Amino acid sequence: MSELVDRIEADVVGRRREIELVVSALLADRHVVLEGPPGTGKSTLLRTVAKELGVGFEFVEGNAELTPARLVGHFDPARVLAEGYDPEVFVDGPLTTALRDGALLYIEEINRVPEETLNVLITVMSEGELHVPRLGHVPAAPGFRLVAAMNPFDAIGTARISGAVYDRVCRVAVDYQSADDEAAITERAADGPTLDPAWIGQVVDLVRRTRQHPDLRVGSSVRGAIDMVAVAESLGEVRAVSPDDAGVSLDAALVALSGRVRLREGTTRSAEDIVRELWQAVFEPAETAPGGAGKATAPTGATTG
Repeated sequence: MSELVDRIEADVVGRRREIELVVSALLADRHVVLEGPPGTGKSTLLRTVAKELGVGFEFVEGNAELTPARLVGHFDPARVLAEGYDPEVFVDGPLTTALRDGALLYIEEINRVPEETLNVLITVMSEGELHVPRLGHVPAAPGFRLVAAMNPFDAIGTARISGAVYDRVCRVAVDYQSADDEAAITERAADGPTLDPAWIGQVVDLVRRTRQHPDLRVGSSVRGAIDMVAVAESLGEVRAVSPDDAGVSLDAALVALSGRVRLREGTTRSAEDIVRELWQAVFEPAETAPGGAGKATAPTGATTG
């Protein structure tokens, strides 16, 4: 068990406890839901666990368009006309495939799924089988389990998961990783092998500050740091300067973060204003400190609009 966790941890930074909990729940033949903010590695963790356990993995994107028929499958209309409702003309959906193969059914953002579709899953989790009209019963092969990820219910487009779902799954709460772990994730994703780790640490610091700013309802995940570094590398080449050049760094922050953050209702500031403020606090603290020269202006070459 320890060796399995070690292998998974090599691909999923800073999640040993969560890895242990998910692996233990799956080995105990339980269904699992990971709940936490976007960009916290939920999908990566579940995919890596499935790979290391050597089990099948059926992926489903959770959204309002996921009807029971799309999840379960359907009879091919053309073949039904020619052959009738024969089991051979049924096209398995991801749920039916996972049941037959004894695989993991992974549903991303399960709290975006319509209630009628969730009701199908509740029945399967309770009974260990699926009943399809004209097809009959599809029993769950050994190894079938539901694994799902979900964002906090108050995120846009989400809904509360019913108690009936929670009663049939083991829930693992996932929060943001530490600053050191997020820096390691960002460094791993960076293309440039000579990037200054201290500068990457500042990028991560900037991203983490978006999660506490009073004018922001939602801050950026570590994906914002990864994108800021990538854009800074490319923009540095365009401008023939280093990625950590002040103008390049600020513009990369605006591009990578302004669309990820969500403003609180009532604020009169723009996302760009807030990202610029946080960038100055991290990268030019002396110029923004009390008693200094006042608010720093945008570096030469940086976008100011």
